[in-house]
Parts: sequence; C-alpha cells; structure tokens
Amino acid sequence: MQPHKGTYRFILSGGGTGGHLFPAIAIANALRAAQPDCEILFVGAQGRMEMERVPKAGYKIEGLWISGIQRSLSVQNLLFPVKLVSSLVKSLEILRRFRPHAVIGVGGYASGPVLLAAQWSRIPTFIQEQNAHAGVTNKGLAKGVMQAYVAYEGMEKYFPADKVTLSGNPIRQDLFDIEAKKAEALAFFGLSADKPVLLVVGGSLGARTINRAFAAGLSQLAAAGVQLIWQTGKGFAGEAAEAVSKQTGMWTAAFIERMDLAFAAADIIVSRAGAGTISELAVIGKPVILVPSPNVAEDHQTKNAQALSSKGAAILIKDADAADQLVQETLALANNPARRHALSAALQAFDKRHAAAEIAADILKRIRKEVAA
Repeated sequence: MQPHKGTYRFILSGGGTGGHLFPAIAIANALRAAQPDCEILFVGAQGRMEMERVPKAGYKIEGLWISGIQRSLSVQNLLFPVKLVSSLVKSLEILRRFRPHAVIGVGGYASGPVLLAAQWSRIPTFIQEQNAHAGVTNKGLAKGVMQAYVAYEGMEKYFPADKVTLSGNPIRQDLFDIEAKKAEALAFFGLSADKPVLLVVGGSLGARTINRAFAAGLSQLAAAGVQLIWQTGKGFAGEAAEAVSKQTGMWTAAFIERMDLAFAAADIIVSRAGAGTISELAVIGKPVILVPSPNVAEDHQTKNAQALSSKGAAILIKDADAADQLVQETLALANNPARRHALSAALQAFDKRHAAAEIAADILKRIRKEVAA
C-alpha cells in the first residue's frame, strides 16, 4: 500500500487505560511539534476511555469493535474471534482510506489489529512498550516492526536486539516543572500549606484494594494531620465522597482532570504501578509507595515496581498486604523526612522526560529515509 504523497500521516493505536493512552497522546504532540503539518489519526476500542479523551486532546479517533479475552469463562470470549475479524477488516479499510506513512502501537485492545493490518499492507510499524514485561500482542508483532521503543533495560528478550531503543515512556508535558504550581495546586484542592499532602491514585480506572484501605484509615490520617487528594475511579467515588465529607483537608473525585496540580500539591504519593504512571512519578521525583495491581497480564505491574524498589526508588507493598500495611506505611513515611529524601533522590535517576520528543524524532528520521528510498 502506497502512503499518501506530501504531508506525513501517522496512525496511533491503543488505549484502554491511561497507561497506554497518555504516552500515545504525548507521542502525537511531539510529532506535531517536530512536523507541524503532519496529519494524525488515532484508532481505539469502542467504549474505552480513548474515545472520549483523544478528541479532548485535539485529535480525531476511530473506534474498533474489539476487547480482550476474559480470564474467566465468559460469553465475551466466544465473541472474540468475531470481534478480531471485524477489527482487522475495519483496520484495513482505515489504512486504505488514510494511507499513513507509519502506524505506531502503544498497547491496548485496538493496537493489535491495526498493527497487524499495517504489517500485512507493508506499512512501517513501530511499538512503544511501557512495561518491563512486554504484552502478548507486542511480542507477537515484534519481528515485523521497524523499531520498538522501551522503558526498561533487558527488553531484547521480547524484541529483536537491533530493533530496541531504550527511550523511556512518554509523559504529559504539563507534568514538567510542577514545583512552580505548588501554591496554585493547594488553592485548587482547598488544602493548607503547613500540613503534608498525600496523593492516592489507583490508576485511571481506580483500585478497590487501595480505596478500601484508605477508606478505613481516614481517621488515622486526620489524626496525624495528613491532608488527602484521592482519585477513586467511578466505582468507589460515592462511598469515598461520603467518607471524606466527615473530615477536613481531604478532597476526592472519580478522576482528577488536573493531574499536574495533584502532583504539585503532593508530598507523598500512593499509586498502582502502571508503567506510564511510574515514568511520570520519576519526572515528578516525590516519594512513592507502589501497590501493583494483581489483575494485569503476566503480573507486569509487580515487575515495574520491582525495577524501582530494587534500587531504593520506591516502597513496594503487595496488593494482598495493603489492607494491613498501606496506611501504617504511609504514616511512617510521613514522619520520616530522611527516608522521603532518599526515595526521591533514587527515583529521579529514572527520569526520562524527553522520551516523547526522542521517539518522534527517530520515527520521522526513519520515515524520511523510507520516503527517499
């Protein structure tokens, strides 16, 4: 399939969670910054968060009828082959119509069909793998990609060694230099400057274990003078709002739109260990407690967290231990300035804030060579 002549065109595919979506938007922004006249189209999964958030970021998106295979017996699994064929057919139609110079996959349900269709069509494909353990889709597509951009060392076990670039994970630019936003952030959340602030985030979809641990520990936080910014996800938002209404210096919502201000206000962060989140935390450089989700493929969040905790850059608490340990570990950290400083210093060694720009520059360089050949 011949690409569109003239203006460079790129498809970015993937999503499902913020961990996949935010790096994709960061790459798109970097491509647009480096090549202002380029055209960009996103392809996502119908009903997933990208269908709403990509247009808000200023990009067009088309949706595929695709979802993952459920771990338990499910009628949805019987539909998977039908959805896959449907998504491959629609992906081929999108490629014929848009005629991109390259397709960039970031993981998520839609990424597989689009990259596979592009490889069938002899369109250059690229992968951005956020995790320390590559997903099944990316591993299956590895041999056909032009380059794989990874965030952790040792990824040659998943991708051809000559196609691996250690770039780090792209992050949102509004997270750079957040210390300048501290006063604005405290005012935004209605918090005091003379008490420590704890930020609790369970990922874009929430985290039940983390939520329940802090719901049970709110009075302990209040007694210790710890303020709270708490992102719960939709499923726990009502319960959290009711619990917080009985306290002062505590703010909660299903989703934090101004994540830059939340990070700016925070002194300590409790989070899941999604790869994109970890990359953002490294740039922010504040002490963090990681509680890896057990409900992800091949336990990749634990591997992500271990990459930091083994270097003294984060505290790791298993999901199964969160109910007993999480609040107490948080309070102990709040009362230990030396440990907070040590965690922050070690975490900053993982800072790769220019990942998106470097990935975009490399893709453009390779595509220009392809066009000139």
